[in-house]
Amino acid sequence: MPGHSSRSFRSLLVLLVALFGLAASTGCATREEDAPSQTPGSTAFPMTLTPPAGAPLTLDKRPERIVSLSPSATETLFAVGAGQQVVAVDSASNYPEQVPHTQLSGLTPDPEAIAGHNPDLVVVRADVNNLAAALAKTGIKTLVLPDAKTLDDAYAQFALVGKATGHQAEGDDLARRTRSEVDKLVADAPKPAKPLSYYHELDQTFYTATSATFIGQIYGRFGLTNIADGTDPNASGGYPQLSQERVLQANPDLIFLADSKCCGQNLQTVGARPGWNTLAAVQRGNVFALDDDLASRWSPRLTELVRAVAAAVAKAGK
Repeated sequence: MPGHSSRSFRSLLVLLVALFGLAASTGCATREEDAPSQTPGSTAFPMTLTPPAGAPLTLDKRPERIVSLSPSATETLFAVGAGQQVVAVDSASNYPEQVPHTQLSGLTPDPEAIAGHNPDLVVVRADVNNLAAALAKTGIKTLVLPDAKTLDDAYAQFALVGKATGHQAEGDDLARRTRSEVDKLVADAPKPAKPLSYYHELDQTFYTATSATFIGQIYGRFGLTNIADGTDPNASGGYPQLSQERVLQANPDLIFLADSKCCGQNLQTVGARPGWNTLAAVQRGNVFALDDDLASRWSPRLTELVRAVAAAVAKAGK
C-alpha cells in the first residue's frame, strides 16, 4: 500500500494488489560505508532473519545503504529510526517528505539501476523476475516483505524491519504501540444497533476489496459486512470488479472511497452517478473519502486509517 495518479494505472495497481518501488539519492554517495555493525541499543550482527517469504536471510553487518522498493516498507524504515540508512526509495514512496526520491520503479525493477546506488540491502514486497538472485550476484542482500494479509502481519513486519536495520527495540516498540492503539480505537468505537454493510471503492470501474484482504480485515474489526464477499471472499485474489448494478442492489450502509486523491471522488460525485442517489449511504451522508495511500498500505500510519473507519462507523451507527 500505495498514490494512484490515473484510472488506468490505478487499475493495474489493483490487480497487482499493492504498490512498491525503488528510489535513490545522489546526495548520499559520500556516506561512510564502513560504519560499525553494532551501535548502542542495536541488534547484534551477524544475524539470520526469517522473513515471511523466501529463504532465510543472513546479514553480516548493520545495513548502512538501504534501498526501499515498497512504500509501506519505506514508511516503516523511517518509523523505526532507520531513515538515515535509507539512500533511495521508489517513485511511489511519498512519505515521509524527506525520503530520497528517484524515478526507479518497483513494479518493473531494474537490477542494474538498483545496483548503481550501491546498496547493501534492498527491501521489496515481491521478488519480481528473480530480482533477489540478480542482486545477489553483486553481493546485495534482498529482504522480501510481502503484502500484509492481516494486522498481525503488519505488526510482525514492523518488528522485523527494526531487527534487520539494527533498531530492534524501536521495531518491537512500534509494533506494540500500533497494536495497542488499533485495539483501543476498535474497543472505543460505538457498536451500531444493527449490522452495517459497506462498499470499499478502489476506482470508478468498481474494483473493490473483500474481507479477505488487509483493508477488509480492518473493516471486519468493526463488525462491518462487505458487499463484495459473495460466496468466496478469496476470489480474484480478494480484489474483484463489481458491476454498478451489484452495488446498487446491495445498497450498502457505508461507502468508503479509496479514489479520492487520485480521482476526486466524494459524496457529491458519487451521488451524481446514475441511480446512486437512491443508496442509503448517499442519502444519509455516509460516504467517506479515505486517503488513497493510507487505504493501500500496511505502514505504521494504519492507525490513521483505523481512526477514520472508527469515526465513519460512529456516524453511521447514530
